[in-house]
Amino acid sequence: MIALITGASSGIGWATAEALAKLKYNLILCGRRQEKLDELAKQLSVDTHTLVFDVRNNESVATALTSLPENWQSIDVLVNNAGNAYGMSPIQDGDVADWDAMIDGNIQGLLYVSKAIVPGMVSRQRGHIVNMSSIAGKQTYANGAVYCASKAAVEAISTGMRLDLTQHGIKVTNIAPGAVETDFSTVRFKGDKARAAQVYAGFDALQAADIADTVAYAVSAPAHVTIADITILAAAQSAATTIHRK
Repeated sequence: MIALITGASSGIGWATAEALAKLKYNLILCGRRQEKLDELAKQLSVDTHTLVFDVRNNESVATALTSLPENWQSIDVLVNNAGNAYGMSPIQDGDVADWDAMIDGNIQGLLYVSKAIVPGMVSRQRGHIVNMSSIAGKQTYANGAVYCASKAAVEAISTGMRLDLTQHGIKVTNIAPGAVETDFSTVRFKGDKARAAQVYAGFDALQAADIADTVAYAVSAPAHVTIADITILAAAQSAATTIHRK
């Protein structure tokens, strides 16, 4: 069995690689940092193949995925994990470059990778796609309109994929995490670690391994079961921006 994971060089992607390795999947690890992918690959007890590309660049995606050796081309599981958040401001103050980065990464990147891989699943009449959405895709919050919109698009794409692909024996799972303590907020606040730390202060946030365990659960379901949509919140979290802090 072969699984391809985008955004595997850190956070949820890294943890998902570890979780799927325990299930004996051989792994195609994709990201933008070769050294981090190599570091991860060395820690895993399964066969790995690394690909370096930016999901936002369709030509780069297509070149990388068509370069796969023949024995790596029959991908059973695709985990569309790569994505980003940049900035947090009211819509009138938004940075257009931030908007472009989120839309290109969270929506177009998912589509580009899927476009390259799904036809093979259709021809084989089997496969499983896991799309990483967010609670933000279900509940829009102030100062996050474009990020929330990009994740709402992931929700819609997951539903559309399921409608299109179930007839071909392909499962589609949408996973919507709440507050996960990774470098997500550091990236969002452009390296401001003090501000990022405030996001996770005063409660026990989800960890990347919690989401990876959910991916493993979904892809391990019996053949007649599809885990279609899962929302995962920290115990202290009741909505996108409602968190009970100590």
